[in-house]
Amino acid sequence: MTGTRRSSEGLDARRSKLLFRSWHRGMREIDLILGSFADAEIGALTGDELDQYERLLDIPDTEFLAVLTGERPVPADIDCPVLQKILASRQAMTF
Repeated sequence: MTGTRRSSEGLDARRSKLLFRSWHRGMREIDLILGSFADAEIGALTGDELDQYERLLDIPDTEFLAVLTGERPVPADIDCPVLQKILASRQAMTF
């Protein structure tokens, strides 16, 4: 079980791949944060936002988790509108 609440049905190939990658990172904490974000937002992201999201998905889990949990400040080179959306959605999450 992946945890996803969204089917990839109706998504183009790129969005389907990003949805899958969001839920299959390797660290369960990252899976929950990015997977939940992707479930809610993947269908509405623009082309530029998809580019940003793909770059964020390339960040190693241990580095990215520290940023997502606020243990590390957001590095300027990864700060982008999609990261801000992820951080905002994380604040609204309840586990």
